[in-house]
Amino acid sequence: MDQKIRIVMAKPGLDGHDRGIKVLAAAYRDAGMEVIYLGLRQTPEMIVSAALQEDADVIALSILSGAHNTIFPRVLELMKEKGLDDVLLTGGGIIPDKDVKVLQSKGVGKLFGPGTPVQETIDYINDWVSQNKR
Repeated sequence: MDQKIRIVMAKPGLDGHDRGIKVLAAAYRDAGMEVIYLGLRQTPEMIVSAALQEDADVIALSILSGAHNTIFPRVLELMKEKGLDDVLLTGGGIIPDKDVKVLQSKGVGKLFGPGTPVQETIDYINDWVSQNKR
């Protein structure tokens, strides 16, 4: 790829467990991506605003709090409002399979659970961007 993938990463809501997303952020940076890590307690509005300002290719959320059925749809809604139709919304956390299916049917990309190999997430992002952005 001729330019770096720009990925906005965030921990939305009240979830304070950020070790996993920090590991992923470092791995994505090491894989050649430009990582914009927003940190803890981000609102959907803050996340989408940052993605717009940073001209992001990808928004990746880590949710362990159980708020995935509220946060992912709200982020999607804001992305549509702001014209971010060509940005991948992906993420991971503790998300039951039935909820994954519903979220994906609404337009959320692949969602990853605990124990997913980091390289699998990197490959997914690289593949999605190469097929949809470049």
